[in-house]
Amino acid sequence: MTSIVINIGNTNIRFGLFDDENCDVSWILNTKPYRTSDELQMQFMMMYQTHKINAGNIDKIIIGSVVPQLTYDITRAIQKIHGKKPVIVDRNTHSGVQPKSKQMGTDIYANLVSAHHLYPEGKKIIFDFGTALTASCIDEKGETLGVIIAPGIITSLNSLIHDTAQLPEIELIKPKKVLGLDTVSCMQSGMVYGFLGMVEGFIDRINEEVEEDCFVVATGGVSHVYKPLTEKIHVADRLHTLKGLFYLGRDL
Repeated sequence: MTSIVINIGNTNIRFGLFDDENCDVSWILNTKPYRTSDELQMQFMMMYQTHKINAGNIDKIIIGSVVPQLTYDITRAIQKIHGKKPVIVDRNTHSGVQPKSKQMGTDIYANLVSAHHLYPEGKKIIFDFGTALTASCIDEKGETLGVIIAPGIITSLNSLIHDTAQLPEIELIKPKKVLGLDTVSCMQSGMVYGFLGMVEGFIDRINEEVEEDCFVVATGGVSHVYKPLTEKIHVADRLHTLKGLFYLGRDL
């Protein structure tokens, strides 16, 4: 079965082309500025052409979203392209995971589902470095143990730049030293090592609370920056959330 999986987030829309459970092709579009369903249709068709995807060969389209208005417009665009309705999944979609909250976002639920499928042994923590920084924890039985939501790295960086008169935009990369001597390296140290300290602190506190050394997965936009800097993160997988959406929708 060939599927297109779409994860609609507050900052980006990520697409993945799945051949059964394998996703070898993925791409990202910016969620903003707002576009009509006709504009989205044209943009999606251009990306299909770029990646040599024939819409007629797609068996299923699966959508997970945390942006209701975009869900409607993207669904309309997808229907025009494929001539079929996409499958919409959310926290109410049945799986082996118990969400335990009617407020849980689709992305967090998908992260838990993906971890439950891919790493069935023991307790897991999934860090999603998105618009918000989230940490969700699940045990081997599929029970959700809890979630943490903190400001996202890029969200915090943009706020810092916007609300100060003399701080420039910077590239989010590891600085050469923790203590910087120019504005850019000082900001990079604060954003990289500051949030790394938060992530490592969360891991230690969660492990203590659940009385186990959890297996830790990182996903989301800037997870690749933080994975090489700590041994506390075991796997970085930018497609982790997409895989969870696929598992939720494949049998519907």
